[in-house]
Amino acid sequence: MKNRVYRLMVSCLLAVAAVGMIGTLAAAASSYKIGAILAVTGPASFLGGPEKRSLEMLVTEINEQGGINGVPVELIIKDSGGSPEKAISFARQLIEEEKVFAIIGPSTSGETLKIKKICQQGKTLLISCASAELIINPVASYVFKTAPSDSFAARQIFMTMNKMGISKIALLAGNTGFGKAGKRQLEKIAPEYGITLVEQEVYDKKTTDLSAIVAKLKANREIQAVVNWSIVPAQAILAKNIRQAGWDIPLFQSHGFANIKYVEAAGAAAEGIIFPASRLMVAESLPEGPQKSFLLKYKTAYEETFKEKASTFGGHTYDAMTLLKIAIEKGGDDREQVRAAIESIKDLIGTAGVFSFSPENHAGVGLDAFAMLTVKDGRFVLLNQ
Repeated sequence: MKNRVYRLMVSCLLAVAAVGMIGTLAAAASSYKIGAILAVTGPASFLGGPEKRSLEMLVTEINEQGGINGVPVELIIKDSGGSPEKAISFARQLIEEEKVFAIIGPSTSGETLKIKKICQQGKTLLISCASAELIINPVASYVFKTAPSDSFAARQIFMTMNKMGISKIALLAGNTGFGKAGKRQLEKIAPEYGITLVEQEVYDKKTTDLSAIVAKLKANREIQAVVNWSIVPAQAILAKNIRQAGWDIPLFQSHGFANIKYVEAAGAAAEGIIFPASRLMVAESLPEGPQKSFLLKYKTAYEETFKEKASTFGGHTYDAMTLLKIAIEKGGDDREQVRAAIESIKDLIGTAGVFSFSPENHAGVGLDAFAMLTVKDGRFVLLNQ
């Protein structure tokens, strides 16, 4: 009887040890699953393409250095093509089926606003790469973003117009989430700067010709400048149509113009376009210091790896993954602790600016994240440089 009890005890101990060993092996083989919803193809691919490449570059670097807390990162990228409907489907798939720890993206504001509630209800961290202020206002505890807010871009444009003596403008916007959100901000903020919106036009994101709208606006002699708020190829088309019409008027674009491919698409018509953007675009001309060093490091790594010019958009996923890495190092695999850790990040240099979060501020950067740039000889330079 005693021997039988002894054997039973030994068997139990061996079973417990085996379970412990299996658990250890499982832990050793585990990973941090990070989902990403990016517009890699489609009209917003100028955003999603660089975002995908930049994110993959950083995750490769993290894993080569041993992962986060010794645990590798598993990256699951979904190409939404810029479609809010696809973003919704992918968000649910990543949360319910893939059980991801966090989601980076989407690339556009329209997509992000569609999945904000889904991620909040699923208590899944979402770090958006889009700029609409509605993404983080009102604050949702699990939702953050790395792209500076569209309201800051609007203010920078209006401040520049004040310096140039411009007070009456035409506003154009694409019919995307980004375009609609930006249009609302411009309408709301314009009176603060004494700016009157003389004409307003909204165009389809798939348009290939804006010459009719340009002709209509040109006939209005009150218009002193044109502002276009868009992330689609129409940015370049508008510039061409304005120059083809022989209309010599200042053209302001949104921060969505901060990809040199738009300049290449517009050709000579891009010369003189004015827009707000991250200092990443002009990193070489910045004063010596930590921010310049960081921006040049990222810019050089991206351009050497992918043989193309860096854009602010790729920087948004780079910043998002950097935030997650820092927060996971502190909070481990507890989502609530990681969420709180992001809120505690202060004075972190990123590609979009210097990030400081709080429970009330899930944007991280402010008005000074943007500098005003222009196109000169086919490249981006600081305005009035």
